[in-house]
Amino acid sequence: MPEADNKQAKQFHPEIPQPTHGFFAKGAGALDWGMQHRLSRIFRPETGKVVMLAIDHGYFQGPTTGLERVDLNIVPLLEQTDALMLTRGILRSTIPPTYPRGIVMRCSGGPSILKELSNEELAVDVEDAIRMNVAAMTLQVFVGGEHETRTIHNMTRLVDAGLRYGIPVMAVTAVGRELVRDAKYLRLACRICAELGTQMVKTYYCDEDFETVTASCPVPIVMAGGKKLPELDALTMAYNAIQGGAAGVDMGRNIFQSDAPMAMLQAIRKIVHEGYTPKEAMEVYAELKNEQAREKREPVGIG
Repeated sequence: MPEADNKQAKQFHPEIPQPTHGFFAKGAGALDWGMQHRLSRIFRPETGKVVMLAIDHGYFQGPTTGLERVDLNIVPLLEQTDALMLTRGILRSTIPPTYPRGIVMRCSGGPSILKELSNEELAVDVEDAIRMNVAAMTLQVFVGGEHETRTIHNMTRLVDAGLRYGIPVMAVTAVGRELVRDAKYLRLACRICAELGTQMVKTYYCDEDFETVTASCPVPIVMAGGKKLPELDALTMAYNAIQGGAAGVDMGRNIFQSDAPMAMLQAIRKIVHEGYTPKEAMEVYAELKNEQAREKREPVGIG
């Protein structure tokens, strides 16, 4: 039986970027044209980064706060997104087919918030993903969870299907109640997903050594937003993740549960694509929040 690798001093070299070999996305130089094209619908080629809006929470916890009416709360935000992570039910029922950017389709499911969440199965057939013209497919992987092997097997089956049809797969490293979101765990989970074939990984930010997580993963890492934080804290987390090598953010609750979701989304874009600091982005948020509040108060003229 192989022994665990417990060596503490490791050579991650976060200061040395991984070569991209002819295509801007990390680790994607040898992929087929169709898969590279789909990645270009998610990550902006001019920056190599993405601001993804995650609204797939309802697949296990129902009408989440802020997602009670996707048509009213989310559709107005779409113009400020680079990509949208959601379920096929919400895509078909609610999202305008004129949405021109990348769709990242949730393809796992099964248990609700009332049960063991790691007990997931694949819930979308690849042929349906093709019908929906998605840019990528995604699913949860519970490394260290009760049903770890099942979720990893789900992932490899989805990767195989994606390779057949040129559709990238994004693994989401879920963290159960008993697992710690530290760099050691995140390195383990992200590297396993990349080693087994995913073209990108969504994972959480950690305060210490996050750059070793991104450096040791040979494909792009997109930061998960997680629970709702105060706006400045969320902007700071996004900034630190980008500075630590993340290829973008996939935020949900920190945007649609914000007091001013549109302003928050625009502030996040400033950090990801324009390099704004948290303080500068917070100023953008405050200004846009006030401006949008004034627009709501102003009466509509007649004549």
